[in-house]
This record gives sequence, structure tokens and C-alpha cells, in this order.
Amino acid sequence: MTSLLLRNLFFTILQPGMIAGLFPYLILGERVKQIFSEYFGLPQYFGSIIFFIGLIIMIKTILQFAFEGKGTLSPADPTKKLVVKGLYQYSRNPMYIGVMMMLIGEAIFFEAGRFWFYVVGIGLAFNLFTLLVEEPRLKRDFGDEYALYSRKVRRWL
Repeated sequence: MTSLLLRNLFFTILQPGMIAGLFPYLILGERVKQIFSEYFGLPQYFGSIIFFIGLIIMIKTILQFAFEGKGTLSPADPTKKLVVKGLYQYSRNPMYIGVMMMLIGEAIFFEAGRFWFYVVGIGLAFNLFTLLVEEPRLKRDFGDEYALYSRKVRRWL
């Protein structure tokens, strides 16, 4: 179990960590430093709330992948069992929703108009990756179990 948790930590830093952490920092540049030297207004509080809700969703779903699915969030080390409980009973992709909430929270927090292009681009990339890579793999790996699940639960919300 320790190995599985360490692999999940590694892939969390590598994948959502870069998408919601490193790349936004590089894109926003000086705005990151500037906003923390200014006062916190309504956008910062609202953005923080959305970000932290997304972070909680992401962490909860990654832990579900480890404990219930016996795998990681990475396609290189996928789950061995199909995860269908918890948030996965409402959406087939709550982890992506959590990351998108984190990005939306950052866009609101930093009040950076150009950052919205990144947010939309990541959302489109997530959708394409889900359609072209993840869903075909899940159909192949879990067959009828995934087919039944995908008929019952929406892809997004």
C-alpha cells in the first residue's frame, strides 16, 4: 500500500501539480507576486473557495483510485478495479472537475483575463483525452462493467 500511495503522490505532482500549479505560476508570472502584496478582496476569497473545493475533490478521488481502484491517476499505472462509488456515482470524471475548479479558482483569484485561455484550453484537452484515450482504455479493460457504468453516469455533470 505504501508503494501505491507513493506512486499516487508522484503522479499527482507530475500531472495535476504541473497543470494547476507550475504552468499557472509560469503563465501568471509577476501577477502571482503582485496579488499577494495587495489586499484580499472578494475575487480572492471567492477564487480561494472554488480552488480549495476543487483541491478536496481531486485529493478525494485520487485516494479512491488508490484504495478502491488499486491504482493511480496515471494512464501509465491505471486502476485495477473500476471506481464507481463516492463522487464517481455522479460523474465519470470528478478528478478532472476538481482540477478544473482549481484552475477556475486561480483565474478568479488572480483576476487574470489571459489565464482564462489556458483554463479553456485545458478543459478542451481534458475532454479530448477522455474521449480518445481514457474511455477506449476503460472499455477495453473493464468491458461490460464500464459499459453499464457509462450508461448510468454522465461523463461530466
